[in-house]
Amino acid sequence: MIIELRNSEMASMAASSIAAPSSVNKGRLSSLFLSPPDRLPHRNAFFLPLKKLGSSSAVPLAKTDAGLAFSPLPLGNRSFLPTVELSTRVLGFSLSSQLVRRRPIERLVVKAAAAYEEEGHLEPAAKSFGERFPALVTGFFFFTWYCLNVIFNILNKKVYNYFPYPYFVSVVHLLVGVVYCLGSWSVGLPKRAPINKELLLVLTPVAFCHALGHVMSNVSFAAVAVSFTHTIKALEPFFSAAASQFVLGHQIPLSLWLSLMPVVLGVSMASLTELSFNWTGFISAMISNISFTYRSIYSKKAMTGMDSTNVYAYISIIALFVCIPPAILIEGPKLMQHGFSDAIAKVGLVKFLSDLFWIGMFYHLYNQVATNTLERVAPLTHAVGNVLKRVFVIGFSIVIFGNKISTQTGIGTAIAIAGVAMYSLIKANMEEQKRKAAAEAPSS
Repeated sequence: MIIELRNSEMASMAASSIAAPSSVNKGRLSSLFLSPPDRLPHRNAFFLPLKKLGSSSAVPLAKTDAGLAFSPLPLGNRSFLPTVELSTRVLGFSLSSQLVRRRPIERLVVKAAAAYEEEGHLEPAAKSFGERFPALVTGFFFFTWYCLNVIFNILNKKVYNYFPYPYFVSVVHLLVGVVYCLGSWSVGLPKRAPINKELLLVLTPVAFCHALGHVMSNVSFAAVAVSFTHTIKALEPFFSAAASQFVLGHQIPLSLWLSLMPVVLGVSMASLTELSFNWTGFISAMISNISFTYRSIYSKKAMTGMDSTNVYAYISIIALFVCIPPAILIEGPKLMQHGFSDAIAKVGLVKFLSDLFWIGMFYHLYNQVATNTLERVAPLTHAVGNVLKRVFVIGFSIVIFGNKISTQTGIGTAIAIAGVAMYSLIKANMEEQKRKAAAEAPSS
């Protein structure tokens, strides 16, 4: 007598077992049998004794060891094979008063399939391009993230040269992103995660800080050179460490505080001789740093289990509603009187609308790709990537806009970026040690 697991049962079994190797799938094994070795149903079938899966699994069957038989080819007519209903979690049957003990089916089949592949009967599954070249794919993500960020910064600054209304432009950034998210939800890419009142209350502080930080960044971009704004924003780790120490009560090691000293020194040097310096740009960038610091604090309280794409979509929607009132109150009258008409007179209606659309699209895309990129790498790589991105943006902005900087500004910017790099590396190493300690704790 032979008991057969048909393809449908194998598919259910594979779905119920997260430990199954990726190379084993229902398209490569047409059937799985429990059979004595002298009654294999197909000449190409592979027999594996149960005792090979563990000494406690060997079961006598009519004076012959039972085993798992794999058939890699269709068997044609199986009418002579009686089938039984089997649970996807437990394999159990009886034969001639011999009872085969119940055991988790996924553990049994995973071991058998692994042995089957070791015997050379199953070719390795074809790997995707990403599996074969993971470093190349990750590098492409970083390159795309940097390019999108540079394009956004360049287009954003060019718009401010003829349309200096950062509150309204901030609304456009978020509006285009929200429309993009709604369109993605409508086609199920990704599927919209449900939201309730409790989750809305959790995400609202995050969205408020995101909105304030975003608007203040744009006010700074409109007032001073892009390179200078990014230099000021290099102070963000300092504000993050201060908030962790004095707001959350976390003890910050002395090594981290020491690594932040070059950041403060470098930003101070760059600010003193920056040719485009003004207090509006400087203070706005500093408020942006504080806002994004508190956004990080509230984000830790908003760990909802929702995927990052949906979380960012909801935050963008809430932030949009936060940004609209100040844009109307602060810039609304000027826009209606001469803001829109002056911009259209300078570049034309089509280019004006096109520029607004594309800065919003690139803003959303670079943030989305940044999230996808940082999910693929370790904390250390994440830290290095963030520092290199800032260097990338500062360098390109100086080249594209031809901003003249003094020697002291250049040296100060370099010192600040070096300090951020040092801080990021120390912080990433600390996080990695915490993660390893947490992972080893249950086993010790």
